[in-house]
Amino acid sequence: MTTAPIEIPFAWEPAWFQTCAPAEMTAWRGVESQAQVATWRLVDSSAEHDALEGMLEASKPPLPEGCQGLHYLLFTPFRYTSPYQSRFRRPNEAGIWYGAESVETVCAELAYWRHRFILDSAGLAKDADGLLTLHTLFQTRVQGQSMNLTEAPWDAGRALWTHGADYSSTQAVAAEARVHGVEWIRYESVRCPGTHCAAVLSPRALRSVPPFGMQEWVCSTTRARVIVTHKDSGTTFSWDF
Repeated sequence: MTTAPIEIPFAWEPAWFQTCAPAEMTAWRGVESQAQVATWRLVDSSAEHDALEGMLEASKPPLPEGCQGLHYLLFTPFRYTSPYQSRFRRPNEAGIWYGAESVETVCAELAYWRHRFILDSAGLAKDADGLLTLHTLFQTRVQGQSMNLTEAPWDAGRALWTHGADYSSTQAVAAEARVHGVEWIRYESVRCPGTHCAAVLSPRALRSVPPFGMQEWVCSTTRARVIVTHKDSGTTFSWDF
């Protein structure tokens, strides 16, 4: 079911950007673990794998300014544009690195988008067994000029920032934030209320600490339920839809 856009008489003031200030957060991010497995299936040796990876790298878009020297887990979201929107990015706009303050929040976001993928895929939507995927979760430090949508004066627009489906307001405020030199946005998670996320607009905000704390998680997704399980500890989060 699609949530209807909301109309609230709210507009931010240009002066509000003066409240932006340097801030930091240790953030978790999850990525699907498939690239290395997929390429190793095509080769017979390490030398062939290195050659294949080199060819693939040459075919990719050049790294945007500020990404040189970053780990690929940090620069990849900035490298590509997408015709599909996200909460703070309009279709085909510059990429954004999304992270969250806790593993549970990352898993909640992952569960939402895996479920959306199932519903949007006609074949998978009919498959009672659903989809099983492997994901790597990791941490890094987000540090730089920040806008905090959970604090005054920005929290006056909370109903807009936390809308479940209408991203027009968050996309507009992110575009304006770039103009004012904001490097990352702190905001409330919609999929795991009460926790916080980071939308990193500039790779400069990811330069202080390389990825660390790698974990492997398995995600089982069906039309009715998503279960995310840590491979080693067995820690499990689940959501019914």
